[in-house]
Amino acid sequence: MLRTIIFTSFFVIVFFLAKYFAIDTFLHSKRWLILGFFVAFSFLMHRLIDMGLQGKDKNIIMFYLAATVLRLILSLGFIGFELYRGLQQQELFILNFFVLYLFYTVFEIWNLSSNLRQNSGK
Repeated sequence: MLRTIIFTSFFVIVFFLAKYFAIDTFLHSKRWLILGFFVAFSFLMHRLIDMGLQGKDKNIIMFYLAATVLRLILSLGFIGFELYRGLQQQELFILNFFVLYLFYTVFEIWNLSSNLRQNSGK
């Protein structure tokens, strides 16, 4: 979980610095809400993966696939809810969301693969 906090801190710093370097126009005003969504989901994913690693059967694949499907459903629900509420700059919101989605997905895969290597018993 520490890696996730450090990874998220990078985005917090980028979001704060964007205002000072006048690149704030590329970020949606709800960027903090989007980031909060991914932090909450990363915590949930971390808990699911831990549950998968604790079992004797090593159900990690089932838990990872469940978390991936849950991420997709919650992401679509989150975007749909925000668009339904009459969000301004919808394209920018969706672009910001999917850029963070891509970064967090790659990070989760990297983090999971490093955890699996440690637990493989080499």
